[in-house]
Amino acid sequence: MTPMNDSHPTRATAPDIVLFDMFGVIARHQSEAGKERLAAIAGGPAAAFWDAYWGLRQPYDRGDVNGVAYWKQVADSLGTSFDDARVARLVEADLASWSAVDDTLVALVEELAAARQPIALLSNIPEELAAHYEEHHSWLELFQVCAFSCRIGHAKPEPGAYRWCLDALGAEPGRVLFVDDREDNIRAAEDAGVRGHLFTTPTRLREALRLGA
Repeated sequence: MTPMNDSHPTRATAPDIVLFDMFGVIARHQSEAGKERLAAIAGGPAAAFWDAYWGLRQPYDRGDVNGVAYWKQVADSLGTSFDDARVARLVEADLASWSAVDDTLVALVEELAAARQPIALLSNIPEELAAHYEEHHSWLELFQVCAFSCRIGHAKPEPGAYRWCLDALGAEPGRVLFVDDREDNIRAAEDAGVRGHLFTTPTRLREALRLGA
C-alpha cells in the first residue's frame, strides 16, 4: 500500500483540527454475521446482492433517496421485488450490521475532547443510520461538526464533502488532519489541501496526533 503524507508522523506538526471518518475508524465495518443476515433476508445469490447493495449505495448515503427507495432499487437491480415487510427487515438488519463501535477509538475521541483538541466528523451514512447513531451514541456531541453525507448532500470521495467541512469549520485546509481507512478518501482530501492519515491502528494514529501511548 502506498504510504500517505504521514509516513513519518512524529516529524509532523500536530494538527489544529482532527477530522474523523466514522466507519472503519471509530465504528466498525459490517460484521460477517450481519452481512450474512442481510443477504439471507434479500434472498438470491449473495454476489449479485452485494453488487446491487454497493452499486446503489452512494445516492442513499448522499441523501438523494431514503431507505425504502434504496431497497426498492436494490430489488429492481436483482430482478425481484421486496414488499414493505421485507424492506423494513432489511432496513433494520442494515442498521444492526453497522452498529458496532471501537471502544479504543471512542476513548481517544473523548481524550481529545477533554484536552480541548478541536475534532469533527465526516461520514458516509444514510439518514436512518445517522439517526440511529445519534440516539445511541452520546459521544457524537463531542464533535464540533458532524458532517453526515445524507445531510450535507455530498459523499466521500466527492470534493464537495471536504469543502463543506472546511466551510463549516471555518478552517484553512492545511490546518486539518483527515483520518480515514480508505486510500481513495484520503487522496481526495489531499487534493483539497487537507492533510491525510490513512488509519491502520490506534497506535499509529496516536503517533500522527503526537499523543503518548
